Formats: sequence, structure tokens, C-alpha cells
Amino acid sequence: MKNSKDSFLKGRAKSLKYTFKGAYLLLKTEHSIMTQASVGVIFIVLGFYFKITKFEWMFQILGFGLILTAESLNTAVEKLCDFVHPDYHKKIGFVKDIASGAMTFAVISVLILLAIIYFPYL
Repeated sequence: MKNSKDSFLKGRAKSLKYTFKGAYLLLKTEHSIMTQASVGVIFIVLGFYFKITKFEWMFQILGFGLILTAESLNTAVEKLCDFVHPDYHKKIGFVKDIASGAMTFAVISVLILLAIIYFPYL
């Protein structure tokens, strides 16, 4: 008889493997993710340079997490749309534009957040 706890743990381990694979593929293949991750590293360096507070670190990390998440979901929507309808289609373009618009909201929010954090240090 199979132990349900073992099965649950194996399922979670397998799920975690796919999660890290997806993150790796995004960082390796998507230029927008590479760029945003690089900007995140720059702000990590700036955070240490300006000795930002613990709360500022939390907001900064949350902000870049938001950007990377939004860009990852935008990329997934675009890839799916391109797979479903490889040629240009007005409705597919509309869906892709909306996904990209969500990314714009994330970026604007984080830019405001970074201005609030770093303006006092400049």
C-alpha cells in the first residue's frame, strides 16, 4: 500500500522541479526577463550602497517580484497566443496588448515605489 504522505511529498518535489525549470527557462531565453533581472541586481547594489532600511528592502523585493511575475505571465500569454494562432489576428493582438498593458501597470507602480525609496537618499 502506497503511503499518501510519501506520494504528496514526491508530487511537491516534482512540482518544485518544474517551477525551477520554468524560472531557468525564462532567465535563459527571454530578453525582457534578463533585462528586468539585471535592473533588479543594480537596485540590490544601490540598496546596499545607500543602506536602505529593512522595510525599504521588503518593498523593493516585492516590487521586483511583481515585475518579474507580471512579465512572466505576459510572456506565457504571448507564447500561448502565438501557438494557438501563429498568424496575425486582430483578437489575438488585442489579448497580447492587454497582457502587455498589465506589465505597464506593474512597471509604473514599481517606478513610483523606487522613487519613494531612493529620492531621500539622493
